[in-house]
Amino acid sequence: MSTVLKNRKTEDPVISASSIRVVVADDHPVVRIGVRNMLEEEPDFEVVGEAEDGDVAITQTLELEPDILLLDLQMPRLPGLEAMRAIMDKSPRVKIIMLTSTISTQQVIEALQIGARGILLKDAVASDLATSVRAVLSGDYWIGGARVANLVTALNELMNKAAAEPERKTYGLTPRELEVTTCIVEGCSNRDVARQFAISEETVKRHLSNIFDKTGVSTRLELALFAIARKLVVLNP
Repeated sequence: MSTVLKNRKTEDPVISASSIRVVVADDHPVVRIGVRNMLEEEPDFEVVGEAEDGDVAITQTLELEPDILLLDLQMPRLPGLEAMRAIMDKSPRVKIIMLTSTISTQQVIEALQIGARGILLKDAVASDLATSVRAVLSGDYWIGGARVANLVTALNELMNKAAAEPERKTYGLTPRELEVTTCIVEGCSNRDVARQFAISEETVKRHLSNIFDKTGVSTRLELALFAIARKLVVLNP
């Protein structure tokens, strides 16, 4: 269920003209609450909507037309990159900052090519959230924890970095699916995984179904053996 905090049509026009209107889209309620609280500590930020999956993120953004969309890379129902494609097609004015726990260089390149204006790691949210939003609103980009004025130069550097990195075969698994796979290898139950990532057990089941389809296995044991044999996970000693 989405949460609309304020409808643009009923806003005080004086307030909306001076405030930075933000939609927060993340499948973790704890992340949404934390980001909202941090933004609302700033006098000129206004969180006007929240979304817990990719489809709702599209609906909220097109309906509310925020200045900034903070969009989780790994979203249920529709991944963040696909949600961004849909939004950019219909509302290219909105500036999108991708939120993520982990992201590959190739995914950064793809996100920027689609239209993202920033990449913000979740472990840097506390220190960089307000700064990254202001950088993006000023017309710059936020990449690698810093303001970037020249996107072409940044993309060239990222492409060179991607070319130099050895490709890790992931069998099409997303970062979240790799995290779930690691949990399965460690012997976690669906309930354990749900608690760790603050998601529902139904979402965990959907992740597992996708993982089974991509890897060609049919049981948790087969998945664990598959992941270990192909070094999909890094086990702690």
